[in-house]
Amino acid sequence: MRLIKKRRMWGGSRGGDIAIFILLALVGIFMLFPIYFSFIQSIKPVEELFLFPPKLYVQRPTMQSFEDMLKVAGGMDVPFSRYVFNSVFVSVVVTVAQLLFASSAAYVLAKVKAPGIKAMNKVIEVALLFTSSVTYIVQYIVMANMGLIDTYFALTLPYIATPMGLFLMKQFMGQIPESMIEAAKLDGASHLRICWQIVMPNVKPAWLTLMIFAFQGAWQITGYLFVYSEQLKPIPIVMQQIAASGLARAGVSYATVVVLMLPPMILFLILQSNVVETMAHSGLKD
Repeated sequence: MRLIKKRRMWGGSRGGDIAIFILLALVGIFMLFPIYFSFIQSIKPVEELFLFPPKLYVQRPTMQSFEDMLKVAGGMDVPFSRYVFNSVFVSVVVTVAQLLFASSAAYVLAKVKAPGIKAMNKVIEVALLFTSSVTYIVQYIVMANMGLIDTYFALTLPYIATPMGLFLMKQFMGQIPESMIEAAKLDGASHLRICWQIVMPNVKPAWLTLMIFAFQGAWQITGYLFVYSEQLKPIPIVMQQIAASGLARAGVSYATVVVLMLPPMILFLILQSNVVETMAHSGLKD
């Protein structure tokens, strides 16, 4: 009886279950294909890179592309470790700052009754429609007037507040029962304590998901509009410079893509089980 109910929930029949499985498998393969292709291309020798039609496997794998990438990076005026430090520092600062600011602001918008809250929520929803590139000119003017051009602030400040992160946290916090908030207030808890000791543990899926998205976005920051000093450049802009030599460095280009993909992928693999588990067990009701 239990098996029949479960089958009805998914596909209605064994054939439906198989069809859904095949569809999801095809979608998964389609999403993984760019990662697989980039990795395969990065370990191909030069003579295999330009075969037509391109092969989806490698006959004689080699790490020459990665060795060439390290040689070029080592020949720069600034040590490659400096670029790594810049990207790690910027990614950590932006991720932590987004969690702090988005969570604090989302609690106010979701659980504090104050004039103008509804209007502010509408502004956030409208802000979701615009990409960050439309604000580059305004950001440059503001940071130039504040003397922040060519500093670490230029790589971090424009990215610590995002409408997507704020909207995500607000939506999750809106599901927290008001009775829980009122009980905490009766016990004498302040808004700060309610936010970080009561609400945040109950929206774990939201801030874990935000952490993944924030780190992924921060790792891709180039800062080419705001940073000109070689000492401050992060890895993505340096990798673009290394790979920008046409067909001569085709293998190096794929190697740089793989290197840039690894940190966000590793973070996702570490946190994704927690995100899925907490989402499956979340859902508080009065």
